[in-house]
Amino acid sequence: MFKRANLTADATHSSSVSNNGFNPSQQYMVGQLLKDTFIGLGPTFVKVGQSLSTRPDIIGSEISEVLSELHERVPSFPREDAMEIIEGEFQRPVSQVFSYISDEPVAAASFGQVYQGRTIDGALVAIKVQRPNLLPSVLRDIYILRLGLSLVRKVAKRRSNISLYADELGRGFVDELDYNIEAANATKFLETHSRYSFMVVPKIFKQLTRKRVLTMEWVAGENPRDLLSLSKGISDNTTELSEKQKLEAKGRLLDLVNKGVDASLVQLLDTGLLHADPHPGNLRYTPDGRVGFLDFGLLCEMERTHKHAMLSSIVHIVNGDWASLVYDLTEMDVVPPRTNLRRVTMDLEDALGEVTFEDGIPDIKFSRVLGRIWSIALKYHFRMPPYYTLVLRSLASLEGLAMAGDGTFKTFQAAYPYVVKKLLSDNSLETRKVLYQVIFNRRKEFQWQKIAVFLKLASTRGNFRQNTAVLPERKGMDVSNLAEISDVSSLDGATPEKALHTAHLCLKLLLSRDSIVIRRLIMTANTKSLARDLISKDAAIFRVLLSRVLADVVCQWMVKVTGLKRAKRSTSTAVSSLQEAMGDRRLKVIFSKFLRELRQEPALMVRVGWSALVVSAISTAIGAHRFVVLLSEEYLPMLWTSAPLPPRLVRI
Repeated sequence: MFKRANLTADATHSSSVSNNGFNPSQQYMVGQLLKDTFIGLGPTFVKVGQSLSTRPDIIGSEISEVLSELHERVPSFPREDAMEIIEGEFQRPVSQVFSYISDEPVAAASFGQVYQGRTIDGALVAIKVQRPNLLPSVLRDIYILRLGLSLVRKVAKRRSNISLYADELGRGFVDELDYNIEAANATKFLETHSRYSFMVVPKIFKQLTRKRVLTMEWVAGENPRDLLSLSKGISDNTTELSEKQKLEAKGRLLDLVNKGVDASLVQLLDTGLLHADPHPGNLRYTPDGRVGFLDFGLLCEMERTHKHAMLSSIVHIVNGDWASLVYDLTEMDVVPPRTNLRRVTMDLEDALGEVTFEDGIPDIKFSRVLGRIWSIALKYHFRMPPYYTLVLRSLASLEGLAMAGDGTFKTFQAAYPYVVKKLLSDNSLETRKVLYQVIFNRRKEFQWQKIAVFLKLASTRGNFRQNTAVLPERKGMDVSNLAEISDVSSLDGATPEKALHTAHLCLKLLLSRDSIVIRRLIMTANTKSLARDLISKDAAIFRVLLSRVLADVVCQWMVKVTGLKRAKRSTSTAVSSLQEAMGDRRLKVIFSKFLRELRQEPALMVRVGWSALVVSAISTAIGAHRFVVLLSEEYLPMLWTSAPLPPRLVRI
């Protein structure tokens, strides 16, 4: 259920100020004109402009960018009026409600403005006060807007009743006028996301909240736009910033963006409860490195089927699977019924087919992909559900901030690690289907290259990424440590310790609770194809890892038999992992199924047996070589010091 006024109708209802109507410079001028007009018309139309700024699919990206300034650059109203409203709501003097209220508002919005204050108990709070006489003004403006849209409908000769937009906006705006509803929204958002330690949601002071006054915990932090200015050397004072200060500001900005992307994905793919006013003005970067959220007048709740479809769409965009992406859009109720899906797929391939991939990541800006999808949405009368628009708008805004600070930032690279962790930890049927498409092809064969990219992206982060737990803490393997598994080239000339450490990570992944999805998928794999995969050229890296683990087992056995004292123990973790894997009941079940079905193919079983024999022989040779090296390190120095010197040599 959507709790806000939003333009949720078909994308075909675009106004004349669209991408096709004006060039970028004209769009900018139109946007400035609209912004000034909305401010002049009053708070209701400022709110309309803010809603339009989240719909670049309707008005174009340039106009949307200009109108987004309405979120932060709204004139304030006199302090005397604000104090009078507070006294009226609490029916007592302000001094009996708050011990301190700032002289000037710290922020002004379309329907209210915020002051910093302190409670009688001394708690630092943000006090949001509604503009005076707002309800009659909103009702009047909505009526005027409805008449205007009816006139536009007649002039444009549109069959759909676009004046219904005004009714929808009106219902949402009236709800926003009751701050008790916003307080309930904030409390719900806090309870839903309290387990995510990198997100900060302010607590509500219910005893200090009324219909026109909202009091919440003060969230100290830096505004994203201020961080962007600092990263460019622009400061409020005249002091010139050093390069170190600029880099630190840039680091904080990119960390905020990365965590903002994670927060968007948490809301989209996990909780399904979205902050419905996603713009930089509602974000803060706290001193302890967390992302804080403000303004909860609007929330949006997603259906379960839409969450899984959105998860699939991200995977399919990264994989360049446009046909599956069209199916995802259908599941999200974006593509209307009776649409020619084949033509939509062909147009998507034409629009996005030239996208190149670097390290498995689309080498293209998220906003550009979004623009291509929206251009097709306009052509085929797609619907843009509220949650879809909000999340895409949020990610595009975050990308804009990051690109301004670092031109190499990639939204897909920032977002995909969370997607991978979600696929590995969510044991639902829908999620397993998505992961199945990543791991197997249509013949149920392992796609080793995709698996390598999949694991590599699980640990990829921006240069300024700081460690944070995105998913709730759980026992098991941290997928973020698996970058080495996918680095095939790292085994060419790599040290035995590194190869063994990588093998240790692989085994830990299979044994961890997070990998129940992978184990189930292996159980459903075609045994013949799996056997062929294991002896194929693509799987050579995993055979090398296995041989080096077995070599360490051989070496440690020789050390134990001979009683060698100075043997290195740095690789014992891989040995213990192998022993744990050999004794794990779950892996025994998988192995038993594999052998049972493989017996039906004697020729293939012989090839697998020969490959296993080769791995064993190589492991034995490598293990014996390591033992000889350890033996020489132990006894050669002793032989050198005890051997008699020739007559002409004198020890010094």
